[in-house]
Amino acid sequence: MPRAILTDIEGTTSSIAFVAETLFPYARERLRAFVAAHPDAAAPILAEVAAAEPGDPVATLTRWIDEDRKATPLKTLQGMIWEDGYREGAFTGHIYADAVAALRRWHVAGIALYVFSSGSVAAQKLLFGHSDAGDLTPLFSGYFDTTTGPKREAASYTAIAGAIGLEPGDILFLSDTPQEIAAARGAGMQALLIDRDGSSGDITTFGDITA
Repeated sequence: MPRAILTDIEGTTSSIAFVAETLFPYARERLRAFVAAHPDAAAPILAEVAAAEPGDPVATLTRWIDEDRKATPLKTLQGMIWEDGYREGAFTGHIYADAVAALRRWHVAGIALYVFSSGSVAAQKLLFGHSDAGDLTPLFSGYFDTTTGPKREAASYTAIAGAIGLEPGDILFLSDTPQEIAAARGAGMQALLIDRDGSSGDITTFGDITA
C-alpha cells in the first residue's frame, strides 16, 4: 500500500469536458475585463507574458487558452478569474463520484493525498473546495503545479517526493496521460494510468484501484 497518493485532475479526478467547455470559456470571455478591473494583480502576469511573446499580452493569453498552453502565468490568471465564478455560484467543480469515494476512503485509511496539476495551486483548491460533492480540501495534504516543474519530466516527480518527504517508491501517481505516467515511473514512483473511456484496457475508475 502506498503511503501517499498523488493525483492529476483533468481527465483523472475530473472531466476534461468540464475544463474545456466550462472553465476555459469562462476565463476567455472575462480575461480582458478582469485585467482592466484588477491592474495591480494583473501587471506582473502581463509583464511575464510580454517577456515571453512581444505584443498585446491579453491577446497572447487568449491564444494560449485556445491552444491549452500549459504556461504558468496563464494558469495563474485563469485561477483568479475562476475564483469569481466559483464564489458567485456560476459553476461547481466537477469531480467523478468514484474519485470522491476513493479519496475519502484513502484519507480515512491514513494515506496522504496530494494533487499535481497544470492548473495553479489556487485553481486546484477552488475546484476541490467548491466541488459537486462539497468542500473536499480537508482530504488533501498538499498541492503542486507547474512551478514545481513540467508534468512530463521525471525531475518534477523527484522534487515532489522530496517536498512530501517520502521515497518516490512510497508514492502512487494517478493520471490519464501516458507521458506523465512514464515521467513519474522514471522518478521511481508507482503510477497507474486512468483510462476513463476504456479504449486502452487500463484502469477506468478510481474504484479499480486497490490501494
